[in-house]
Amino acid sequence: MMMKRMYTASRRLHQLPSSVRIVEVGPRDGLQNEKVIIPTSVKVDFINRLSATGLVSIEATSFVSPDYVPQMGDHNEIMRMINRVEGISYPVLTPNMKGFEAAKLAGCAEVAVFGAASETFSKKNLNCSIEKSLERFIPVCKAALESGIKVRGYVSCVLGCPYEGYISPDQVCKVTEKLLEMGVYEVSLGDTIGVGTAGSTHQLLEQVAKVIPAEKTAVHFHDTYGQALANIYVALQHGISVVDSSVGGLGGCPFAKGATGNVATEDVLYMLHGLGITTHVDLEKLVNVGDFISHYLGRANQSRAGRAMLVNGLFHPRSSK
Repeated sequence: MMMKRMYTASRRLHQLPSSVRIVEVGPRDGLQNEKVIIPTSVKVDFINRLSATGLVSIEATSFVSPDYVPQMGDHNEIMRMINRVEGISYPVLTPNMKGFEAAKLAGCAEVAVFGAASETFSKKNLNCSIEKSLERFIPVCKAALESGIKVRGYVSCVLGCPYEGYISPDQVCKVTEKLLEMGVYEVSLGDTIGVGTAGSTHQLLEQVAKVIPAEKTAVHFHDTYGQALANIYVALQHGISVVDSSVGGLGGCPFAKGATGNVATEDVLYMLHGLGITTHVDLEKLVNVGDFISHYLGRANQSRAGRAMLVNGLFHPRSSK
């Protein structure tokens, strides 16, 4: 009976996508919790270097109050100073109307709203309930769509919460549905504390697929337990072709003790290229960007592929396709 259930589940999996869009979140999600304020010039250089690697989505900054996230207080300067390359999107986080209006004045063409599937996490991270946070997003999405600005949605804690533990896929589905109703073009599902496994990821995506198509779904994994690449592979099997990642593995969840950062973009690219999946990103150039920002921050590069390539030179993984 167990083998029959496993076979039935496997038949529902898709063929791996031929191409994947990487959403590079290093400049925003990767740097926002750094305690020492990074000079604007360094952030601009960082984004411009990323723009030269072939990436088409680079999350640039967050239009939040400097009192709340001091590291993102230079958002206006960032958007004014970066070299905006044609064909590259530079989304910014806008949690409320004040942030959206500032982002619009700064000429942003894409914004993002950030919700949670955990009630406790929402109250501690957003200072309000899930319902209240979603209410705040309604006017943001409406104003953005009326202005021709794309809106991306995030749902955090989709596989676990540092306060509540297990999070039901049904709760994730409810928040995802609400965001879709507001008009977001894509929802990024975030394993904020990195507790997901291939099994729990599969179970979640089976449920989520009932409310949102694969082409509107992205995944955002942290690598706290070393499971991020395995989880991404499962997402690929479910037909998902958008992956959030951070060069050098920058970032982390301040609410989860010992949590490491986002999955490293270099590691994701190495896996994808080995699968014969097109990303249009130059891995060697990206490795150099990861080395640049890690060196500036004075810490070891958290990308295993990046570290290996810096020591041993460029190695092209053999394609499985």
